[in-house]
Amino acid sequence: QVHLVESGGGLVQAGGSLKLSCTVSGNTDRRYSMGWFRRASGEEREGVAIIDHDGRTSYADSVKGRFTISKDNAKNILYLQMNSLKPEDTARYYCAADDFYGLGNAATVLYFEWSGQGIQVTVSS
Repeated sequence: QVHLVESGGGLVQAGGSLKLSCTVSGNTDRRYSMGWFRRASGEEREGVAIIDHDGRTSYADSVKGRFTISKDNAKNILYLQMNSLKPEDTARYYCAADDFYGLGNAATVLYFEWSGQGIQVTVSS
């Protein structure tokens, strides 16, 4: 069992940057694959990025080249650096974790066992 808490969201102008953080607590002795997904108002959830046990990453095409996922294993924190933000990136962002071993792709995050409460990111045009 793990507990995930997101932070770092907010309002930013198009072209700007934000860095989301996800603090992991609970059974942190185990290694997890982790990632981010988002849900825009009235839309389906979209897997954004995934990072596996070995630090390999995969991204949705919609964010590739603009977003970077990383993690600090010592601090049990997952990050999502978001650059060149667009109005269509406006959504509630969730971090997620699972003891799934492997990389899969960004959509795999949608099936992870644990997720946080989410945090709002709003990009103004």
